[in-house]
Amino acid sequence: MSHVFIVGGSGQVAKKLIEKLSKSSTPVTAMYRNESQEGDLEALGAIPVHADITQITTDDLAQLLKDSQADTVVFSAGAGGKGGQEATTLVDGKGLELAVNATKKSGIKKFILVSAFPEAGRSKGLGENFEHYIQIKKQSEYFLIQSGLEWLILRPGTLLNDEGTGLVNIGLALPYGTITRDDVATTLAALIQSSGLKYKILELTQGNETIETALEKV
Repeated sequence: MSHVFIVGGSGQVAKKLIEKLSKSSTPVTAMYRNESQEGDLEALGAIPVHADITQITTDDLAQLLKDSQADTVVFSAGAGGKGGQEATTLVDGKGLELAVNATKKSGIKKFILVSAFPEAGRSKGLGENFEHYIQIKKQSEYFLIQSGLEWLILRPGTLLNDEGTGLVNIGLALPYGTITRDDVATTLAALIQSSGLKYKILELTQGNETIETALEKV
């Protein structure tokens, strides 16, 4: 059975993932930044670990990973548009690089990155901050691919708070679309349990196939 370590464990998708993993009796350690988040993570079934991805050192994060006895790292941290381009660079960029290096140092092999659909929001003219966000996400994907880890990259479409349907499109290249946070979490849970699926960039939108069927085709 996998033990999952989530960087960015207090995010909306991460919380849904924790809940799903806990229901399947999969141990999960969740790294969080704000002390007020500890109780919520415990209630969902996670082992909370307090650390800030923009402050922690590579060595210290590697030690946290070793102590957790995890075999899979999920990077779901993101600035979320707060703090402008600098915050995006620190969290989505440098934070990802630090997490990858710490994972390598810890001896863990499997690393799943929650990234972004490249076309998401482009038609809305969201401006320079959004273009910077997409640029950083692309750089982070490249850094992970070159890392030597057993990586997977998931690119969800625009995230919705609706209840998940369990019906999706998953592919190497898809037309732009939306996806519920719940279905993203369910897909991540399936990727965590999939031992044979690695070295792929998967795009994810709402669709007509079950997650299990869609993953079998990639």
